[in-house]
Amino acid sequence: MSRKKVTVVGGGFVGSTTAQRIVDLELADVVLTDILDGPPAGKALDMLESGPITRTDARATGASTASGDYSETAGSDIVVITAGFPRKPGMSRDDLLKANYDVVKAVVEQIVKHSPNCIIIVVTNPLDAMAQAAFKVSGFPKNRVLGMAGVLDSARMSSFVATECKVSVENVHSFVLGGHGDDMVPLPRYSTVAGIPLPDLLPKERIDAIVERTRKGGAEIVNLLKTGSAYYAPSAAAVEMVEAILKDKKKILPCAVYLDGEYGIKGLFVGVPVKLGSGGAEEIIQIKLTAEENAALQKSSASVRELVNVLGL
Repeated sequence: MSRKKVTVVGGGFVGSTTAQRIVDLELADVVLTDILDGPPAGKALDMLESGPITRTDARATGASTASGDYSETAGSDIVVITAGFPRKPGMSRDDLLKANYDVVKAVVEQIVKHSPNCIIIVVTNPLDAMAQAAFKVSGFPKNRVLGMAGVLDSARMSSFVATECKVSVENVHSFVLGGHGDDMVPLPRYSTVAGIPLPDLLPKERIDAIVERTRKGGAEIVNLLKTGSAYYAPSAAAVEMVEAILKDKKKILPCAVYLDGEYGIKGLFVGVPVKLGSGGAEEIIQIKLTAEENAALQKSSASVRELVNVLGL
């Protein structure tokens, strides 16, 4: 049986770390692409040569797309898009909007041509708007275009909860919905430690502090790094989605998906709980929200809609 094939578009820190994790886990053969000529092939060769040590037969190859040639990506099962301009200190996600829209549009046009049956996972920021762009440009059905944000935001929240409660991260399940921005909606009521709801374990002021730090998680790292943005956790989050799809796990994860009336939101990519399997987004899970939680989700989706409207999507 031939291995699955995953293309990772963008050979920067997020893309190359995503590729490395997929190869290390032997989930699929990986094609790493970048507009630079040389670095993607060099990184892929480096990964290939680590195989005998990490005991993986999954193969990595690198391809330059400088000339617009995406032929090496043909027949991919999943395409992860990380290409785009990174956020710099003091830069809002919105500043990235138009520059990264042009990048995503050009990439998706080529993906559709070479891998018409693939599932697209968008990582490029501003996440929700870029997923909407990929959806519109591709013409794919809505189950085959996903945005990676909720897995990352929930992981950040879980790491803060585990530290605060001094417990294993394996005991913690956090839930963060909404757009991938300052209006994201962490849900303490649905976040648990060994099945115990967070409000039963921590006082409100500690939970509020965790929620606030979760919202600013990306900016906190950008400010510390001085140049560039997070890549270890974002790549791990993307790979969790890739694995759920390739292994048909039916795993429920928070992802940005196209809502068509669910949660009272229509025609927009917003983060909600989704069942991931071989068909991509196989089911949107609708959970009951309090009036306050719902208001926060509607506010978050309004922020996403503003960006989408700017792009005329």
